[in-house]
Amino acid sequence: MDQVYRDRTEAGRLLGDAVRARLGPSPAIVLGLPRGGVPLAVLVGRALGAPVDVLVVRKVGVPGRPELAMGAVAAGVTIRNEDVLAMLPQAAAAFDKVAAEQRAEVCRREHAYRGGRPPLALENSTVVLVDDGVATGATLRAAIAAVRRLRAARVVVAAPVASEQALQALEGEADDVVCLQVPSPFTAVGEWYEAFPQVTDDEVREWMEAAAAP
Repeated sequence: MDQVYRDRTEAGRLLGDAVRARLGPSPAIVLGLPRGGVPLAVLVGRALGAPVDVLVVRKVGVPGRPELAMGAVAAGVTIRNEDVLAMLPQAAAAFDKVAAEQRAEVCRREHAYRGGRPPLALENSTVVLVDDGVATGATLRAAIAAVRRLRAARVVVAAPVASEQALQALEGEADDVVCLQVPSPFTAVGEWYEAFPQVTDDEVREWMEAAAAP
């Protein structure tokens, strides 16, 4: 039976247990996708005893329908969701403009969330990418491409809930996927949480400061 999580904290603890069971004692670096994925990433990092950082990825939303991803961007990476673009030719014409706006936001958030700390080096590491749920997979596909560009040795995606379509796409691009449930039908990530408030920039910084503390 599909589970509805109380909040991100419960989902993060359950996800941390599942990732630890999958990876065992092997060292890893955990990257949270801001904003909603960061609280879960910190809890997964605690379960693994692993360092935690952010990987800023921005959805390239359809104009007028920002929740629908026509792609995603991360540092040095642009992903196009060709299925969505094929259905919405007017959105496709706006892709470059919206993508450029989101690249600027990536730069701003990278600076803001780390509080001056340098990013963790990912080369030759196992990297666990954490989000609070996966609808289309466009954001995580950009994240996978970004960490491979930074020469991660192995990429593991972890999320408490995902759509079947997104899961299939991610399984083709990540080395491993840890997903607690794949409900069908899938409507929106927030449907699988009793409490699903927006995570603020200040809350992301607080979670990252907690993760960086000894």
